[in-house]
Amino acid sequence: MPASASDPYDLAVIGAGPAGLAGAVTASELGLSVALLDGSPQDGGQFYRHPAAGLGAARPEALHHDWAAFAELRQRLEQSDVSHLFGHHVWAVTKEDHSGWAVHAVTGADGTAERSVRVPARTVLFATGAFERQLPFPGWTLPGVVGAGGAQAMLKSGLVLPGKRVVVAGSGPLLLAVATSLAAAGARVPAVVEASGYLRYARRPRALVTNPHKLAEAAVHGAALLRHRVRIRLRSAVTQVHGTDRVEAVTVARLDRDWRPVQGAGRRIECDALAVGHGLAPQIELATALGCATRPLADGTTALALDGLQETSVRGLWAAGETGGVGGAQLARSEGELAGLAAAARLHGYPVRKGRVRELQRRRDRMRAFADAMGAAHAPAPGWAGWLTDDTEVCRCEEVSAGTVREAVADLGARDARTVKLLTRAGMGWCQGRTCGAAVACLAAREGVVEPPAERRPFAVPVPLSALASLPGPAETGPDPAPGADH
Repeated sequence: MPASASDPYDLAVIGAGPAGLAGAVTASELGLSVALLDGSPQDGGQFYRHPAAGLGAARPEALHHDWAAFAELRQRLEQSDVSHLFGHHVWAVTKEDHSGWAVHAVTGADGTAERSVRVPARTVLFATGAFERQLPFPGWTLPGVVGAGGAQAMLKSGLVLPGKRVVVAGSGPLLLAVATSLAAAGARVPAVVEASGYLRYARRPRALVTNPHKLAEAAVHGAALLRHRVRIRLRSAVTQVHGTDRVEAVTVARLDRDWRPVQGAGRRIECDALAVGHGLAPQIELATALGCATRPLADGTTALALDGLQETSVRGLWAAGETGGVGGAQLARSEGELAGLAAAARLHGYPVRKGRVRELQRRRDRMRAFADAMGAAHAPAPGWAGWLTDDTEVCRCEEVSAGTVREAVADLGARDARTVKLLTRAGMGWCQGRTCGAAVACLAAREGVVEPPAERRPFAVPVPLSALASLPGPAETGPDPAPGADH
């Protein structure tokens, strides 16, 4: 905690996943006052999502890879002076004249309980993770179709399966982990349907050789899928879902190198659920709203541009983990620690631990190289848009079809996602374009997958008007004494 209630924290860490936990405990152990905020009621983020104590899970670590690293971070967190502000949904970060920054959040599980919280801090670390990228196709709105990461979250946090017979489809290494988890939990997985192949990794042999742990992970998943008799179908995609009230079957089609379905190569697979995802996109809205520079990634998504010590283009704002590009938990932990060291050196004038910094930077650069290879290997190709019929919903929130988007482009002159949004309302719903943004952008551009440009929005998440009305006045400064905070 700060010296007094009116003083700002030295560091506010937004996100309690691997990167946020590593950054928070590192900075706290070096003497900084740290507030750790996360929308979840517990730590771990999406990667280390785990069941609530009330579910009585005897061995939650069985559902996770590298649980020991999380357990170590958690122990250090419990022994630290970090203020745990869980259940805090951060909707904005603003610049303050004197104290540095103010992190604005709402708390509470329902509209009547939500209230506004303001946490002042001298510096901020963005460890907000990523969200799942979805590409629409006919039938994707049927009950029983879930995100691949969503299926894993259901299993990790709720100990439930999305169905008894689950097809896993899309693109990216997450599919292997999801299929392995589902099969181990008792689901029948008829197939893992991967739109790309794995030979593209061979184009960057150095990234493979310098990251043997990634090859070991792939081997573990491959052996598990072989044991459960799960077939992997490469260069294929689910192009249609069948059913009335829920999923009954899917059509899997072979793809050419541009992801166009090969005529006559479709095959029907019976199932009662489909877990589908086409990679992850960095969640960077809070940072881009403050003017932080971004960079394009090989898979078509956008990440924050960071320097050698994880600082953004705006002084006093650091970022770690998936915000700089999706690369996994080990990379996130290294970057979080590096950011914590840099913040401590900046604020308290500690000598930079050059040996440790160089070690972390080498580790980060090595794993970033693999992340780049992974992004390039699984980048969606232009032909995916050919899966869409005109009546396929692209924006589920506002029920905007592919035909409506195409009409806006062909007849009304739209050439970008923003214009399509203004003409059709695509992206104006509850998810604010997180689900449909990539699809709308590439339909507007008529090519591949084009990530919509980073917008500087005042709200990163939906905020109830009642929470805005309860914002503290100018005299009400200082950290919020959040109920249930550990310190």
